[in-house]
Amino acid sequence: MKNKLAAKRYAEAYIEFAQTKIGLARCVDDMKSLRTVMRETPDFLHFLRAPEIPVHEKGALIDRVLGQVLAEETRTFIRYLLVKGRIDLLDGVTDYVRVVYAHGEVVDVLLRTTFPLELDVVERLKARVEVIARKKANLYLELDPDLLGGVQIVIGNTIIDGSVRNRLLQLKKQMLQAKVVP
Repeated sequence: MKNKLAAKRYAEAYIEFAQTKIGLARCVDDMKSLRTVMRETPDFLHFLRAPEIPVHEKGALIDRVLGQVLAEETRTFIRYLLVKGRIDLLDGVTDYVRVVYAHGEVVDVLLRTTFPLELDVVERLKARVEVIARKKANLYLELDPDLLGGVQIVIGNTIIDGSVRNRLLQLKKQMLQAKVVP
């Protein structure tokens, strides 16, 4: 779990560093290419992990072998992992970038309502979600009578709950916490 969290942090740092220079699509393509190299040449990762080989030699090999395939920013990131002694995270970083950013600037959004909404309302909600998420949205609609009214929007792990059911639960919680003064 610790390595997964560390891989996520390094992957996000890589995207933040490289995206402005080479673009998100190239970042993802580089990670896909790097993943292919690691899968087809298992000795590559063994070489990078070998403690007896100096870091500058590993960096030179990365530039020599992957110079035509990967952008300079990606190679710089790999060298950074080497210097920091975190090359063991490379698998997790490539997987994270490929899974999270493979769709580019698009996010899947689930819109739950108790009844079908008018098309113009759905379009306004979609536009608002795109502003909040700062990405284009693929909107999926789901009817859920348990909400009692209102809407619930799910963006990844984030839930924006404007349902009547949620409001009633919040009110119940407030009432239970309230102290009655005689």
